[in-house]
Amino acid sequence: MITILGPTASGKTALAAALSADIGAEIISADSRQVYRRMDIGTGKDLADYCVGGVHVPYHLIDIVEPGTKYNVFEYQKDFLTAYNDMTERGVTPVMCGGSGLYIEAVLKGYNLSPVPENVALRQRLSGKTLEELTGILVSLKRENGSNMHNGTDVDTAKRAIRAIEIETYNKEHPVRTECCFPKIDSVIIGVDVNRDERRRKITARLRQRLGSGMIDEIRGLLNEGISAEDLIYYGLEYKYVTEYVLGKISYDDMFCHLEIAIHQFAKRQMTWFRGMERRGFKINWIDTMLPMAEKVRLVKKLYYNGGENV
Repeated sequence: MITILGPTASGKTALAAALSADIGAEIISADSRQVYRRMDIGTGKDLADYCVGGVHVPYHLIDIVEPGTKYNVFEYQKDFLTAYNDMTERGVTPVMCGGSGLYIEAVLKGYNLSPVPENVALRQRLSGKTLEELTGILVSLKRENGSNMHNGTDVDTAKRAIRAIEIETYNKEHPVRTECCFPKIDSVIIGVDVNRDERRRKITARLRQRLGSGMIDEIRGLLNEGISAEDLIYYGLEYKYVTEYVLGKISYDDMFCHLEIAIHQFAKRQMTWFRGMERRGFKINWIDTMLPMAEKVRLVKKLYYNGGENV
């Protein structure tokens, strides 16, 4: 398998699609929000990227659940394995691509997870606490559990932080080994590297483009469908701030400013996770996103066919 990871706006999807079109591969998305149907612009699905030179590149684990559903890493592992097994049985090379570090690591390291039930009493005790307070509780639990799960990219709202605490509390009370049962999957890991200034420029330009392409109407439509504001805000970033704007809680300028800052911070936290993966023993081969696409594809192919060894 080939894994292509990188922060938001790094160009990883376009690279994965160009590579897949070249070698006849298929893409397994590793994005925690692109699983939701009708959440297209806000999650950055960029589905046009999957058509390369008139060739449609098949993709998996995009548009598989309804908005309002609380999809999680346990379910992702199951769905990933179904797609992966299907591809390998057909002799197709899987390319896992995304920026959700927890999902990627759960697959590559083979976390042995179990579904965690809702803890009503715990949720009641935590209700009313600030995100800062919840983060402190979570950090303490992670330290006790020796856990690498639930970093800042996954708990940027109070509701998500409470769910993370619920999971860590369950794992503390029902200890399991964090790896084993999920099959070992060998993968060459490619990181798409973009310098800080270019990343910031691309994030801002992409945000303007998405707002001008109907992201506000998309989120207004989800609210009109009956998806609760609370559920949309749970998904963080675009959904949090645009929902607050649609509801009249903040101005357009405040929405844009807060959202721009939040996405920059999110990209920084993604890179922190990927650097942490390297410290945890993963070899990530970084490729400059500014290289011509053909050169990037050539480098990835060379790494893949040489078993991940630099050439």
